[in-house]
Amino acid sequence: MLDGLSAVAITLLFGGKVIRTFQGIASGVLGPAAFQRGISSAMLGVALHFLIAFGAAAVYCLASRYRPFLIERALAAGVLYGIAVHLFMQFVVIPLSAIGPRPLVIRNFVAVLIAHIMVVGPSIALTVRRYSR
Repeated sequence: MLDGLSAVAITLLFGGKVIRTFQGIASGVLGPAAFQRGISSAMLGVALHFLIAFGAAAVYCLASRYRPFLIERALAAGVLYGIAVHLFMQFVVIPLSAIGPRPLVIRNFVAVLIAHIMVVGPSIALTVRRYSR
């Protein structure tokens, strides 16, 4: 949820439209047609966003069973995990999706990286730590 809210905040900060942010996520499955389907593709984007976030959390949770430092040093590990999630999404998932390779826009890359460092990784790591005790 926090990652979705940070995506909305970044979108608004850069003067974008929130519906297009989530249609952009849906375009990973639907391709460019996602931008022509209105609210239905935006809602698919929201669902996909939650699915991806759940997957990232599940990976961290599973890894924490084998690497106790992910629990013991949750905040530091979460920051690093946020970086890893962002890089994986940017350079693996998106290029392999229906979106395909896209040019790197430094301003957007850094803004989303900061959100992953401050919100995504730490929230996953601290939640896993909380429920692992």
